[in-house]
Amino acid sequence: MDTTFLGETGNIAENPFLRKWTGPYGGVPNFAEYKISDFKPAIEYAIQEKLQEIDHIAENPEAASFDNTIVALELSGKTLDKIHSVYGIYRSNLSTPEFNAVDTEMSPKLAEIEDKLYQNEKLFRRIEAVYKSEESKKLNKEQQRLVWLYYTNFVREGAELNETDKAEVAKINQELAVLFTSFSQKLLAEENNQFVELKSESDFDGLPDAFKNAAIAEAEERNLAVLGCIGNTRSSIEPFLTFSNQRDLREKAFDIFVKRGDNDNSNNTNSTLVSVLELRAKKAKILGFENFAEWSLSNKMAKDPQKTLDLMESVWKPAVKKVKNDVAAMQEMVDNEGGDFKIEPWDYRFYAEKVRKAKYDLDQNEIKQYLQLENLREGMFWVAGELFDLGFKQLFDIPVYHADVRVWEVNNKSTGHPIGLWYFDPYARVGKRSGAWMNSHRDQQKIKENVLPIVSNNCNFIKGNSDEPVLISWDDATTLFHEFGHALHGLCSNVTYPSLSGTSVARDYVEFPSQLLEHWLATPEVLNKFALHYKTNQPLSQSLVERIGLAANFNEGFATVETISSSFVDMKLHLTTETINPHEFESRILKEINMPSEIVMRHRIPQFAHIFSSDGYAAGYYSYLWADVINADAYEAFLEADGPYDKKVAKRLYDIVLSVGNTVDNEEMYEDFRGHSPKSDALMRARNFPVEK
Repeated sequence: MDTTFLGETGNIAENPFLRKWTGPYGGVPNFAEYKISDFKPAIEYAIQEKLQEIDHIAENPEAASFDNTIVALELSGKTLDKIHSVYGIYRSNLSTPEFNAVDTEMSPKLAEIEDKLYQNEKLFRRIEAVYKSEESKKLNKEQQRLVWLYYTNFVREGAELNETDKAEVAKINQELAVLFTSFSQKLLAEENNQFVELKSESDFDGLPDAFKNAAIAEAEERNLAVLGCIGNTRSSIEPFLTFSNQRDLREKAFDIFVKRGDNDNSNNTNSTLVSVLELRAKKAKILGFENFAEWSLSNKMAKDPQKTLDLMESVWKPAVKKVKNDVAAMQEMVDNEGGDFKIEPWDYRFYAEKVRKAKYDLDQNEIKQYLQLENLREGMFWVAGELFDLGFKQLFDIPVYHADVRVWEVNNKSTGHPIGLWYFDPYARVGKRSGAWMNSHRDQQKIKENVLPIVSNNCNFIKGNSDEPVLISWDDATTLFHEFGHALHGLCSNVTYPSLSGTSVARDYVEFPSQLLEHWLATPEVLNKFALHYKTNQPLSQSLVERIGLAANFNEGFATVETISSSFVDMKLHLTTETINPHEFESRILKEINMPSEIVMRHRIPQFAHIFSSDGYAAGYYSYLWADVINADAYEAFLEADGPYDKKVAKRLYDIVLSVGNTVDNEEMYEDFRGHSPKSDALMRARNFPVEK
């Protein structure tokens, strides 16, 4: 291809990011060769290559057809896709000042190429011609779905706007890209740079031994002259709030966590997020929508923002009622102990745990002794084998980006044929964003050849001492299964075209397979085989398994209120077209919905990365609740049959949901699987909430 555009980007032929992925499984990233300094020239080269490919398709003198337009687009930009995959790994897992400088410069350029794609008039007219052609009626269903997806995406992104409005949308998108990067970097800096020091032995009071050792190791890693330290990430803060007997330290830990991005320093995110909201509202208006929420939901299952608010409202009231009952029990315990204080948010987890122990004789710290990370990973593999006939073989010759990362081949146990690779990056570290997530580094497809998917699960568990197993909480174990559900969605994909592959479904549907897999953690089969005590190697006693079952819905009110409050605020933010003050807005909405004072949002506005680090979940955080309705209804399909491991139901789930990606309308897909549309009363039953008549 023409390389005259390269200018001063260096010897491009030697840039490792531009080399073909080599090795087994259709090639894998060679992390040993990569340097941050090579990102910029590689990205610039790959952008120009993709633009040339797009122009070639748009300028094709032949009449537009499915093959020369739609398939050609599916095959374009593969160099950029590979680079962007590795770029995303660095951004989420290996962030450094050097990388952040590159990210700040490159993010608007990466946004710009999307605008040049969607705003290419000739290209859109070719897509439109295929969409409206007689030929399209003769295509198979997957091909028709792909044509529909291209056409509707182009229209939704402004392909039919006039040139002035197209230019304005492009300008907004590039400004948003800069703001997203800025928000993410500020939030990561808050998490990296803030911590609670544990200066005396009494500061460890109440902490489980494994967590205490992890806090000591954290202080050593940070070279702090203190006994221990609690990092400012959810995986560190939440267990500290659950077990620490030191109320003042709990308050301090709570304070640094909920004020991330909201401190009087250079990492304050409030002005950044206000600019994001203003630009989104402006963009939505240009695109013909009243507000950003309406634009965002135009390609979701829910379609109408009011439907999401109605769903939230229907679950909110019984959840708040449950919280009030739970708080009353906690407050009674405080009073009986002679505590002269009202339950505050930094007390909630601590006293919830004490009530759980008193009510169900169930101690989360006791359960944690049985929840070894590596055993649970094996448990996930076993579940995937039982349900979907998948096998896992660890590989030791695949390059990785950090010593913590391990790789497994995923195969069909019956045939032995590999279906993909699974990368596992479980531990917290400086430069890694908090939380847990799944990434697809290469989507499955088979246009010209069978391309295997490469997916990863990334977590932030506390590593602790090298000679001890990593013990995780029940909530963290649930998250582990959740993210593995996303991974299975990507790995089980069996479609032709990458744009329809794996998790490329509506945002309010994508959480369904992941939330569904959470159920299998609590099955006796998993607990008896894989929940083994880290010292005795004995499984959970039957009594303890039964108590876990009885307490399954304990604290469900808290989890629901914490999440739905964030969903309400997210949706209200994006229904608003006026400039807001984040503090006043958050306070007003929470007052309107009668937010219990003992709980804060799971993500306060200044740290709400789901909606301010990209457009991904903007006006879409409700998706977790929406998908949970589907998930609860779907799990009842197993219970109505022979239980969680029913082979016939599992096969239907694989054939109709996991393997088909986005080749079928998501509502139609679910109804094909279940035989009816999802029913929200299944969620109320699952959470043990009263169903109002």
